[in-house]
Amino acid sequence: MRGLKVSFASDAGIARVLDGVDLTIRRGEIMGLVGESGCGKTTLARAILGILPANAARIEAGQIRFEEHDILDLDEASLATQLRGRQIAYIPQDPFTAFNPVFTIGTQIDDLMRFKSPLLREGRLSARERRRADRLRVLEMLRLVQLPDPEGVLRKYPHEVSGGQRQRLMIAMALLPQPKLVIADEPTTALDVTVQAQILTVLKRLARDRGVAVLFTTHDLGTAYEICDRITVMYAGQEVEEAPVADFFARPSHPYTRKLLDSLPSSENGIRGITGEIPRLVDPPPGCRFHPRCERATEECRTTRPPTHAVAVAHDVRCHHPLQDSA
Repeated sequence: MRGLKVSFASDAGIARVLDGVDLTIRRGEIMGLVGESGCGKTTLARAILGILPANAARIEAGQIRFEEHDILDLDEASLATQLRGRQIAYIPQDPFTAFNPVFTIGTQIDDLMRFKSPLLREGRLSARERRRADRLRVLEMLRLVQLPDPEGVLRKYPHEVSGGQRQRLMIAMALLPQPKLVIADEPTTALDVTVQAQILTVLKRLARDRGVAVLFTTHDLGTAYEICDRITVMYAGQEVEEAPVADFFARPSHPYTRKLLDSLPSSENGIRGITGEIPRLVDPPPGCRFHPRCERATEECRTTRPPTHAVAVAHDVRCHHPLQDSA
């Protein structure tokens, strides 16, 4: 992703939701996307999938390249048949609205496999053989995400399973087409701690063993520490820091990243918030969007968006005055 700019029309005016975002995800790695609510994480994910609301959203500039494809140049039919749900899969945050309540879970998964099965790309099996093979893969995947009695689950309606089970079903359905990129939008929100650990293990194994890239958006920095290889910090539609996970926690270089980490509750410091408010994206501040809340801000910060600085190997920060000391 290079220089991506996305705006939304609203009653208050045009909101600049993404402002020239750069992002790279490599094969086999898990990229964490963190930041406060409203910083643009979900908009970024939806832009990759091409599912921004057509009546409100506008992509003003930038590129989104996926292997040989420039996603922004594809029409809706090509995006739906070539990439979305096949090579790029999405795990939504809310499992309660993801299923049709009037059909069984098995019927809905069968519909998915009828159009998105990876066996369709091979073309060497008859329709009956493919359906049989797909059913075995479905049962195997449901066991992989720790769903007891997979055959029984397939016979149930969505309201007959818990929220955590529905979230695990959504994760399984995203993985069944064998995608090359998985966009996970806070996929463990509805899960208890033990199941969350199991799902994180599944995603890590998927990335390591199958070379799948994962974009993992979360508010939980503890979860990001456990699963991610690299972390990108978003603030008010701008990416402000990107670092390997060890460097991110040991040597945060952007003032916002430091304040974000300082906000984690601890027995020594209690709960500490970040003073000030997230800027209105209809009328964002010029320069670095964090400068109204930053004690280190100078006139340069107020007028000029900072370029990217390399503060260490694979550790980049957009700040005129990056922090140099360790956390």
